[in-house]
Amino acid sequence: MQQQEIVEGLKAVSLFSSLSQRFVSGIAKSCVERRFAAGETLVRQGNPGVGLFVIVSGKVKVVKTNDEGTRLELATHGAGEVIGEMSVLDGANRTADVIAVEDTVSLVLSSWDFRSFMDAHPEVALQILPVVVKRFRETNEALTGMKG
Repeated sequence: MQQQEIVEGLKAVSLFSSLSQRFVSGIAKSCVERRFAAGETLVRQGNPGVGLFVIVSGKVKVVKTNDEGTRLELATHGAGEVIGEMSVLDGANRTADVIAVEDTVSLVLSSWDFRSFMDAHPEVALQILPVVVKRFRETNEALTGMKG
């Protein structure tokens, strides 16, 4: 993937869409392309959050195993969506498995690189915070079954 394609891929996701071209280009330099075959696991529940994933093409599902061992499919995500941003920001372990439903191409941004970039450019953190909070609220509503 060329650098300009990576920049375009990042600008397509809500997490980065409000950032200036300069910031997106800076983040793009740290991204690595990863490909996952259908059925392959991108992220395992309970593992450390080592990076966030921007889905360029394909589709993934988010599956959580509860304390009783029941697996619940929480969501599916496709091109133009990001997964794993919460663990990258707070350093907590992954809260669910993410599994490729079909062959998937993603951009991976390591936690270290993302946090270093935000340390150097704190205004980026302020710009993405509302997006992260919105995503958290949507997840919370899905889990509780309440809209409002």
